[in-house]
This record gives sequence, C-alpha cells and structure tokens, in this order.
Amino acid sequence: MTTAGKLVLGMMGRLRPKPSASEGPTSIALPAVDPHGGMPLMEALAARRSSRDFAPDALPLDVLSGLLWAGFGVNRPDGGRTAPTAINAQEIDVYVALPTGAYLYDAAHNALARVTSSDVRRVTGYQDFVDEAPLDLVYVSDHARMRMVPAAQRQLYSAAAAGAICENVYLYAAAHGLRTVIRAWIDRHAIAEALGLTHDQDVLFSQTVGYPK
Repeated sequence: MTTAGKLVLGMMGRLRPKPSASEGPTSIALPAVDPHGGMPLMEALAARRSSRDFAPDALPLDVLSGLLWAGFGVNRPDGGRTAPTAINAQEIDVYVALPTGAYLYDAAHNALARVTSSDVRRVTGYQDFVDEAPLDLVYVSDHARMRMVPAAQRQLYSAAAAGAICENVYLYAAAHGLRTVIRAWIDRHAIAEALGLTHDQDVLFSQTVGYPK
C-alpha cells in the first residue's frame, strides 16, 4: 500500500491490518542466545545507521532471538535487562510484527506469544516499505507498571527506556549485517487497535529490521 493510501485511510480511521498469507503458530520458542559474536562495539558504532531499503527475506530464528535479546532481553539472574528503565519498572513491551501475525516478546522465557494472526506490518507506519520488510517492532509503554512514577513524567520516562532498546537493536543490526530504522510517523490508534491494547498501554514508536535490499 502506498504512503498516500495509508494517509487517506488513517484520516478516515480505516487503516487496518491485512489477513496473513499463512497463519503462524500461537507461540514461538526462540533459540538460546549466544552472548558472544558480532563485531567489537566501536566497529558497530561506526557502522550504525538508518536504512529504508529492506529485502523481504525472513530473519532466521537464531538471528531474531539475538536481536530481541540485545534489545531488551534478560541478561542477569535477577531478571535485569539489557536496557535500563526507571526504578526497574520494565514498562516497555516489544511487539514483533511478522507476515504470519503479531507477537509479544516474552523476555523471561525467550519466546514469542501471538496476539493476533493478522499481518499488522502495514499499520506500523505510513511508509510503504513497512508492508514488505520482514519484521517491524512496536514499542509499547504499560503505564500500569509505572505507579511509582508521577503521571506527568511517565511518557518521558518510557520514551527514554524505549530509546535505549531501540539503540541496542541498532547496534545488533550493525554488528550482524542487518538494516534498521526507527519510525515515529505512525498511526498510534490503528496500531493499538490492531494489537488489542488497553487504555493503560501507550504506543511509542516502531522500528523496521531486515537484510539490505
């Protein structure tokens, strides 16, 4: 779908996901993550950049597992994560939009749980490339986990936490030959509806990941 077509549907409140070509499993157990490999940090920083051209090839499960773990996985026995959050609220949920459905990343069990069998990729952004890229991540803040944070500060805190996750994804992508781009030009209402979010959940932004075209 073109950007113009999405904008028109968005203004009409009719931007919707499309049915999946084939329905994916209700859950996906991700392979164990190898915390070694990739390239040195300084080289990854030098290679880090945004890209908007993606091949449609799916990411192998071991690469998807490493990507999600780098973003916001559990890296300590006490449940600590690879990205910081204020007062350890861990309020950010990472949703994974695949051609076969949308999934919620369960970091504690290193697994994906399906939330819808629809192909949500087209509603994760107005850009046309999001429809065909193999993977779109959606960062959602759950304000119900932020009761200790003043209400006026919750969006700021959660945006900072999601930004840290996003940058981890950028560095993993750079270190493993992937391309990615963060996107804030999105229809948050359409995404929330497609994912079945509650009033406590706030869509922050999306991030497309894939191999270079």
